[in-house]
Amino acid sequence: MTAVAAGPQAPAPDPGTVRGRVALTHRLAERGVDRVLLLAVPGVLALVALFCYPFLYGLQLSFQPAHGGVLGAYRAFFADPFARKSIWQTFALAIPASLINVGASVPISYRMRREFRGKRLLLAVLVVPITLGTVLTAEGIGEFYGPAGWFNRTLHLLGLSSSPVKLTMNYTGVLLSLVISGFPFAYLLIHSYLSGIHPSMEKAAATLGADWWQRFRYVTLPLLAPGLMTTFCLTFVMTFAVFPSALMVGDPDGSTHVISIEAYEAALQRFDYAQGCADAMIMTALMLAVIVAVTALRSRLYTGTTGGKG
Repeated sequence: MTAVAAGPQAPAPDPGTVRGRVALTHRLAERGVDRVLLLAVPGVLALVALFCYPFLYGLQLSFQPAHGGVLGAYRAFFADPFARKSIWQTFALAIPASLINVGASVPISYRMRREFRGKRLLLAVLVVPITLGTVLTAEGIGEFYGPAGWFNRTLHLLGLSSSPVKLTMNYTGVLLSLVISGFPFAYLLIHSYLSGIHPSMEKAAATLGADWWQRFRYVTLPLLAPGLMTTFCLTFVMTFAVFPSALMVGDPDGSTHVISIEAYEAALQRFDYAQGCADAMIMTALMLAVIVAVTALRSRLYTGTTGGKG
């Protein structure tokens, strides 16, 4: 019986190399770099396709105006008094609306932490406007607060006003729209931050003789302040980019001529895409400046544990 010749065998892997690969894998896993990270690839691709590429394309287009050189579109914006005024009008809408939304959300969220009858119904009423969107909200404000709307009709029937109160097609109408559509978002964020502050901290202050205002002022508010700053930044971004409300229930050629309308008119009415992109870049820079300032202030506040679940 003849013996079958064995073929060449693969060389055994070097134990040192294997241990090195395992150690590298463990070190990467400790830093969160593993196969699970591949799940983020679709999100990253979507971010690049839907945000990064359009932003970079608009940025380079803003430096290619038909006249005036590389910075011609930016100089044209700041040389036009009407365009410059849109900066103030945008801030005049965004900052008050953000402050109102955040300020109104704090006491309501503080009360909603406790159980009471009708809490679910009240929560539904508070959150419903977030499902409508800015367009439907603006249409509703026009129908309700307009010259022939229910609000003015009620005032007339009660004899409280002989002429319609003008609450639309002006600054007030846009501010109402921003508050109504932005409040649910601010409320949900602040409510989540408050849920992360353990009630035992307030109870401990109460045992030391602190009343409700002292407990809120010296215990809850300092712990909540970083969350208030974050909520303000997010609501500010939403209100700073106001566009449908400024057109539908505002005065787009006057008191509510915001930067987004200026960019829209430049790009889609005058077909000056370089100017429209430059207006959008100015709007982005101003928005980022406010966010950086608020974030810097937030970093100076308390950042330790709140003793809660969040």
